[in-house]
Amino acid sequence: MALKTEKKLKLYYSITEVAKMFGVNESLLRYWEKEFPFLSPKKAGGNIRQYTQADIENVRLVYHLVKEKGMTLAGAKQRLKQNRESVVSTAEIVDRLKRVREELLSMKRELDYLT
Repeated sequence: MALKTEKKLKLYYSITEVAKMFGVNESLLRYWEKEFPFLSPKKAGGNIRQYTQADIENVRLVYHLVKEKGMTLAGAKQRLKQNRESVVSTAEIVDRLKRVREELLSMKRELDYLT
């Protein structure tokens, strides 16, 4: 699942937007907030969550470990505690590879269309 972030100029994103970026339910994001203390988006009036780009990066780390690597929440917590930098690096590499794959598929479709 590729991270969809075409609105890079926004300062804050709603929980709905973040859930769509990762293809998960809003309830899962709220649950992860309880399990991972570093996931703590700003809450505006009426308890409306406002995610910054940094918050989205933290969600991306949890998503990478739990959804892409299949780790348990306890395992993901332990991995982040032990070596967060390695997780960040690996998640960035995975995202770059996904973008390259999407670009290649797009180019292939374009070539197929032209031939």
